[in-house]
Amino acid sequence: QMPEMDGLEATRQIRNLDDSRYSTVPIIALTASALMETKRDVYTAGMNDYITKPFNPAELYRKLKKYSV
Repeated sequence: QMPEMDGLEATRQIRNLDDSRYSTVPIIALTASALMETKRDVYTAGMNDYITKPFNPAELYRKLKKYSV
């Protein structure tokens, strides 16, 4: 969790900005929770993907590559 707001709220605010350039910025969650509820919340907030901790660096690389096109 971040001190001012969590990643879900930050994502919601980014997705709701008036500037349409931000609507397609890839957002990937890095979370310690592997619960299905967390997965649902991540996608509902507007994130593109998520990775659970501890994470495999190869998985992170694949996801970064996937969204950096």
